[in-house]
Amino acid sequence: MGEPSGLYVDGTFGRGGHSRLILSQLSADGRLLATDKDPDALEVGAALAAEDPRFRIAHNSFADFDLALADSGWSAGIDGLLLDLGVSSPQLDEAERGFSFSKDGPLDMRMDSSSGQTAAEWLMDVEENELKRVLREYGEEKFAGRIARAIVERCAQQPLERTAELAALVASVSPSRERHKHPATRVFQAIRIAVNEELADLERCLDKVIDALNPGGRLVVISFHSLEDRIVKRFMRDEARGEQGPRHLPLPPGARPPRLKLLGKAKKASAAEVNENVRARSAVLRIAERLPV
Repeated sequence: MGEPSGLYVDGTFGRGGHSRLILSQLSADGRLLATDKDPDALEVGAALAAEDPRFRIAHNSFADFDLALADSGWSAGIDGLLLDLGVSSPQLDEAERGFSFSKDGPLDMRMDSSSGQTAAEWLMDVEENELKRVLREYGEEKFAGRIARAIVERCAQQPLERTAELAALVASVSPSRERHKHPATRVFQAIRIAVNEELADLERCLDKVIDALNPGGRLVVISFHSLEDRIVKRFMRDEARGEQGPRHLPLPPGARPPRLKLLGKAKKASAAEVNENVRARSAVLRIAERLPV
């Protein structure tokens, strides 16, 4: 996995599966910092930190991993950053978190349930055109216009407060359905991304990671959504190419050289992995390594 005595960051702790695996590969001198927005994840992480002095967890977005490192006193360069993007299985499975249209619960959707607007509050404030944009861009929803109009009209009369209410409303105005997919799937995904600023967090994190990685350090990202994967793919590709000038002309003096090396092609879950966890079917893994300065 790299330097066993190095410093690593698990930017999306969840319930600690990846962190425990990383710790099993570290030497006694290795260190691992995890970040997570979810208070439930922090409880699990605090218990792990009490067991293993090499591990710490911070209540931060992964976009602020650098601040969490500084707060912990581990401000040196890192040897690896892992991001497992999107919503976690425990968040989906708990109706009270409001992420799932298949389980009725409060329309919350916040990854950090201790702060920020709930999805219900966000829907009460959002303008129709902005909601249409969110549904189209983040959910790739082809009926974004009519769904946005129906949601805004409903909220003007009565707040949407339950996941079942939103799911039923979307189903009632969707003129066609995809096979084996609830009509509210893309809507819930889009609203969740907007409420948690997931794509903005990803962009902020990637802006920082090159300067944070030691030479030979690795960036590992698991994406479950085409928009996330597109951002990661473009970032890694551009950093592996370096600064590009006009065709047929030499690069100007001081042009930025390549800073990452791509390690293999994007990988998808195997059939065995999907059989074990059906949610892995859309996972895409990309890995890049920091080149020497």
